[in-house]
Amino acid sequence: MYVPQKTVIVGAGPVGSLAALFAAQRGHDVEVYELRPDLRNPGTIPLNFTKSINLAVSERGINAMRHSGHPSILETVMTGTIPMRGRMIHGRSPLGDLYEHAQNYDVKGRAIYAIDRSGLNERLLNILDSMSNVKLFFNHKLTGADFRARRAWFEARDLALSPSSRPKEIEISFDLMIGADGAHSAVRYHMMKFTRMDYQQEYIDTLWCEFRIEPQETQPDRESKKRFRISQNHLHIWPGREFMFIAIPSEDGSFTSTLFLPSKQFAELERDPSHLPSFFDENFPGVTDLISRESLISSFQSNPHLPLISLKCRPYHYGSSGVIVGDAAHAMVPFYGQGMNAGMEDVRILFSIFDKHTELLEDNDPTADSHKLSSTPVSVRAEALAEYSEVRAPDAYAINEMALQNYVEMRSSVLSVRYRLRKFLEEFMSVYFPKLGWHTKYSRVSFSNQGYSDIVRQSDRQGRILFRVIFACVTSPVAAMFLVSGYRHRRFLLSTAAGLLGLN
Repeated sequence: MYVPQKTVIVGAGPVGSLAALFAAQRGHDVEVYELRPDLRNPGTIPLNFTKSINLAVSERGINAMRHSGHPSILETVMTGTIPMRGRMIHGRSPLGDLYEHAQNYDVKGRAIYAIDRSGLNERLLNILDSMSNVKLFFNHKLTGADFRARRAWFEARDLALSPSSRPKEIEISFDLMIGADGAHSAVRYHMMKFTRMDYQQEYIDTLWCEFRIEPQETQPDRESKKRFRISQNHLHIWPGREFMFIAIPSEDGSFTSTLFLPSKQFAELERDPSHLPSFFDENFPGVTDLISRESLISSFQSNPHLPLISLKCRPYHYGSSGVIVGDAAHAMVPFYGQGMNAGMEDVRILFSIFDKHTELLEDNDPTADSHKLSSTPVSVRAEALAEYSEVRAPDAYAINEMALQNYVEMRSSVLSVRYRLRKFLEEFMSVYFPKLGWHTKYSRVSFSNQGYSDIVRQSDRQGRILFRVIFACVTSPVAAMFLVSGYRHRRFLLSTAAGLLGLN
């Protein structure tokens, strides 16, 4: 008798929901367990506050959804997004005037997409709710897991209390458990009892606090874009060398804004929040024109001041029965906008490896079950999970490090001539010498599906070559060749130089 594989997903966030969809599309019986109440319920949002930073969906996340096999997922998700084509750098000139300077992400005009986390969750969960082979369980806390016996225990907080006045505990069985339950993963905690897992976590000396730029009041017959008080197609950055303030657009015309600041300075402001508006005026010019001084102080006092964690571990699996993805495997700081995208890419790669091993099984054994992945033999599943851990870890480690490095870029390097010069040269090579395959690191990360570790190698190589070329230009007649080339493309060079200097 045919029995489909039972796949249990722990965590109903965007990555866990996508993993459930991939499994369901392959005929698995899928059960999704989530610690929190139904994430589609507006009343759940306060409990979810530590995840309130707006998300940025880029090519890796889009490609993962494209490969899910669901016909309408991309249309469903992308209708709730706002394209961001670059950064808008805010500051004050030496003469005291406020300025905005746009830096496009990509010379080809490609964009990343801002989306509200709760809106994305709602869309994905609604898709899962419509599938007959998916069951959703909210208010269920994982309390134990035996990956050898393939059994798990959950505290069911939505059921009647037991005689001891504690929530009832239920026991379930599974063939495969996928942990997508975040940086403080219960699945990872229990899996570490069964496998020798290397584990490293670090908190950077920066806390974050959320603020909100309210939409502009408009008449009903006016264009919806008039609701935005600043450009809705940019990620706005007020760089401060050692700290920064950012703003990401939301569909309702507001901006989710975040202050990133060293813990020592947070403590100083906590002692006397009345100094906050003057701190903003000095370091983030123009923000107090967008957020009232009263709102700045009240948001600072009422919203939590939260840490940023960077986490690495390996392997990501145990035998044939357990695997972790997303933040559970590689939580990273949010400065590259790749946390969710990398997690969704985890899911795509994991199931592509499952598919490959199942196809090999069918090729070698024509009598094998034709239901793709719906009843994968234990040995095949174990091989697939081992391969996943091996191929994914180098890329996860690489994006983890790049996210840390990008914090320096966002708060400081965006102001430097050296950074803008390298960006200009790499984009120049990309446009006029495409066969050389030159691209900026950012465009490779956000607009391709190239492995993160490969991106690091290629970016480092480009950096070494650029250094040698620039050194040669200033010390030899080779500079003349560049002058000739520059003259031939003078219009492009002049317009780009104007952009670099903020003259546009």
